Amino acid sequence: MNATATEKLQFRNVDIHSIPILRKYLSMATSRTCDYTLAGIYMWAGYFHYKYAIAADTLFIKGVAENNLQLPAFSLPIGRLPLNESIRILREYCYERNKTLTLSAVPADIIQPLYEIGNITTQELTDWADYLYNAADLATLKGKPYNKKRNHINRFCSDNPGWQMEVITQRNIQEITDFYKTYGQPAVDSCYVTAVVEHDQTMRVLQNYFSLGFEGVALRTPSHGIVAFAIGEYCLDTLFVHIEKMRHDVSGAGETINKLFAEHMLKLHDITFINREEDVGDPGLRAAKMSYHPCSILKKYNVTFI
Repeated sequence: MNATATEKLQFRNVDIHSIPILRKYLSMATSRTCDYTLAGIYMWAGYFHYKYAIAADTLFIKGVAENNLQLPAFSLPIGRLPLNESIRILREYCYERNKTLTLSAVPADIIQPLYEIGNITTQELTDWADYLYNAADLATLKGKPYNKKRNHINRFCSDNPGWQMEVITQRNIQEITDFYKTYGQPAVDSCYVTAVVEHDQTMRVLQNYFSLGFEGVALRTPSHGIVAFAIGEYCLDTLFVHIEKMRHDVSGAGETINKLFAEHMLKLHDITFINREEDVGDPGLRAAKMSYHPCSILKKYNVTFI
């Protein structure tokens, strides 16, 4: 007797113990969107109710839609199975529950292949598009478009002689964590619940940093100690900047950590692009991300099979 889709897909919680399994399959992802990175799953597992299953050497992730936490949804499966076969399993799984299949955060270049599999409707997730940059641009900040960024960095260097960039190690992780406890609290008037979630998950990353395989740097000054840090993940030809925090009262700290991290990672890896992820509809974040002149906006969609 053939196994049902429910029997094939035994979903489990995403936790620190699932990191090696998730990493194996997420390394097969071909999209440059942040949803198919380890941090994209691990940091947001609680918010989006992610669970994972492995079937036929393929990773399946279920949760909820990025723009509707009441709508059950799945990520694109990643692994050995062809797309049409993994979608067939998901449609079966939903049929057994009298539900229709919705995929969330589908990259734009996968829409046409999904049209070829079945009848679908699509909805663009405008607040969840990723900002993609040429890595060399952020590492050098050359040219007139980056005049203001360079001025901020020059101001920081002038105000803080003796500043240093440090790789995150066992020697400074506690100091970085203490810095974030002090300066990383979301604004009390923030209307974005994702800001609170991100704060809590950043603490979770710092507490488990050396089990996750991420890379990061911190910025230190003689008078203030740690004033900024950044943590990211290198996949394919892209650096995904998952976390970037700074003291806003130290002029130029944000621009400086941004450039230093890009420069540092380009020396270590063959990076072409840097993904600085979404703005989640926050106008301030949107303006900040646009000020670095993205080379592309990576659109995402909800896709429902009808």
